[in-house]
Amino acid sequence: MKSEQETKAMVRQKYSEIALQDKETNAVSCCGAGSCSTEVYTIMSEDYNNLNGYNPDADLGLGCGLPTQFAKIKKGDTVIDLGSGAGNDCFVARAEAGETGKIIGIDFTEAMIAKARANVEKLGFNNVEFRQGDIENMPITANTADVIVSNCVLNLVPNKPAVFAEIFRVLKPGGHFSISDIVLTGELPEKIKNAAEMYVGCVTSAIDKDKYLSYITKSGFTNMAIQKDKPIIIPDDILKNYLSNEEIAAYTSNETVIRSITVYAEKPAGCCTPNSGGC
Repeated sequence: MKSEQETKAMVRQKYSEIALQDKETNAVSCCGAGSCSTEVYTIMSEDYNNLNGYNPDADLGLGCGLPTQFAKIKKGDTVIDLGSGAGNDCFVARAEAGETGKIIGIDFTEAMIAKARANVEKLGFNNVEFRQGDIENMPITANTADVIVSNCVLNLVPNKPAVFAEIFRVLKPGGHFSISDIVLTGELPEKIKNAAEMYVGCVTSAIDKDKYLSYITKSGFTNMAIQKDKPIIIPDDILKNYLSNEEIAAYTSNETVIRSITVYAEKPAGCCTPNSGGC
């Protein structure tokens, strides 16, 4: 079993490779692809084309939902995107928050930060910035954000309770988040669990749905709601890289256990830190 640091290094390396590739000629989408090969499968990513602010240059197909569509962003809001990649959700959030808003993207991959900054330069936005950092220890002061969004990123982080504690710290009292992520409602085959590329593909790093939601409530959030819940179907031509025909038949005969959820929750008003008097 890999250590937390080994896991982070593996994820950083793969996402650096994705950031540095030419999406027109040799795109590799891990979360969207499931298998990190030269073939592109968009089994998790959703269509952003109808969202204001969408910029195709910033869309690497790495998401599993549309959190900015559900995030209730208002004009003038400060919005933070966790695992901002090439800036896709930040630019959509900017269209909602307007010129008076402030958008901050955080990503721990240097190559992704460089790609996002190049994109924002081309767009000429002066209220969108990207910071390199770990979302378990955000380079953000407490009580900063009105809204936090994230798209298929938290499942890659080994210490998920630490991320939710950081989200709580960084949100303003009365602020909220909308996060799309991968969760499980059953057991995955061991051969899939042990595949490194499936970990980076956001599948084997996912945890039980109920446990995931419990981390949110234990961190002090209230008014939690599932905004969207959809099954994730892994195509047979990806499964055959890991399972025999018999194992594929057994896996696909059961109810789909991999799901993409978009979950919403609020930091209570008057609550500045976890377990403070206002909480």
